[in-house]
Amino acid sequence: MQTTGPHHEHAPSASPQPGKLPGIKHIIAVASGKGGVGKSTVSVNLALALQQIGGRIGLVDADVLGPSIPVMLGLSTGRPPAATPEGKIVPADRHGLKVISMGMLTGDDNPAILRGPMVSKYLRMFIDSVQWGELDYLILDLPPGTGDAQLTLAQSFPLSGAVIVTTPQEVSLKIARRGLRMFETVHVPILGIIENMSTFICPHCSKSTDVFGHGGGERMSRQFGVPFLGTIPLDAEIVTGGHAGRPIVLEKPSSLPARAYFIIATDLAGRLEGRPTTALQPFTWTWATSDGEPDWVESAVQPSGSRTTAIGFRRRDARTVSVLWEDGHRNDFDVRDLRLACRCAICVEEMSGRPLLDPKNVRPDVSPRTITLVGNYAITINWNDGHSTGIYSLELLRALGERSKAVVVEDV
Repeated sequence: MQTTGPHHEHAPSASPQPGKLPGIKHIIAVASGKGGVGKSTVSVNLALALQQIGGRIGLVDADVLGPSIPVMLGLSTGRPPAATPEGKIVPADRHGLKVISMGMLTGDDNPAILRGPMVSKYLRMFIDSVQWGELDYLILDLPPGTGDAQLTLAQSFPLSGAVIVTTPQEVSLKIARRGLRMFETVHVPILGIIENMSTFICPHCSKSTDVFGHGGGERMSRQFGVPFLGTIPLDAEIVTGGHAGRPIVLEKPSSLPARAYFIIATDLAGRLEGRPTTALQPFTWTWATSDGEPDWVESAVQPSGSRTTAIGFRRRDARTVSVLWEDGHRNDFDVRDLRLACRCAICVEEMSGRPLLDPKNVRPDVSPRTITLVGNYAITINWNDGHSTGIYSLELLRALGERSKAVVVEDV
């Protein structure tokens, strides 16, 4: 059976342990899929604009291998931040923003030479081990691509949504579409698209020129049915302000680019204010004792709701786990059937889809030890036979449930 989940449907050896971050209302990923679109500049100025309209803001430079935010904010580099007596990292405070970045640890010219697991470790540390205090928004400035960093964040933290940054030309839009699709696949809401480096207005003659084209971001938003947050013009003062550690939102708040950021920030804050959510809170559920059992929120059922948004998990009996979906349907799964349906690389050959797991080798009394929610899009199960490397996407669970119902009907 093929799943509609991402290509990364195989868990790392250590199961992710997502958790609600106390004191933080919203975690927002700023992503592009492609480098060179000005995403870090957007992240910094958007964070400052949200602060200027009354928000308490934290900013994570999640580009561990290529940090640029220290330069844009004029932060000292190469000096490890202080820690609290409890071992929490004290973030830098710059222009009223709380900031953490690998650039603060390594210095300007020292590269961070890290393998993927270490990148993921630093990302989790930069979010979960920092003394953020009370925040309205924690902005994550993501690196380019759709790999380890993006998947780590989607799996490990309850993201309120993602903002996609693109430039108008087709090559940028094509890659931004991949980034958008990745977040959709892992059930992270798309808060909107920002078109950066749009029309250039000459400071001398006031003539406008579409250096990279114009309107591509808005067309993309219509194509995918997601909000278009606005355009940021191509302006040399944005660059010079970033180089000097004085972002344009602070340095020239009445300028056209700064006004554009304020409009986008106000729109984004309005979309998040009182945003209803039926998503489950992160959980790690001990099957035998029911410790950590997740919610079962029948009041959140919407007949027109999502087929693959789970609003409840329940232990129906020692051998059955029930899932309640937002559209009101319920599926009951025999736990051994779930063990047999594992799609990890140990159980299924990834390239061909050929089953590697022999059902005869799965004990009749196999059952979960723990079930953990992975981001907004999947669960991972630690089994009492020692198996723990499979991720069950919610799409896969719904498909298994529909197939089971179809088999029952055929038998009748």
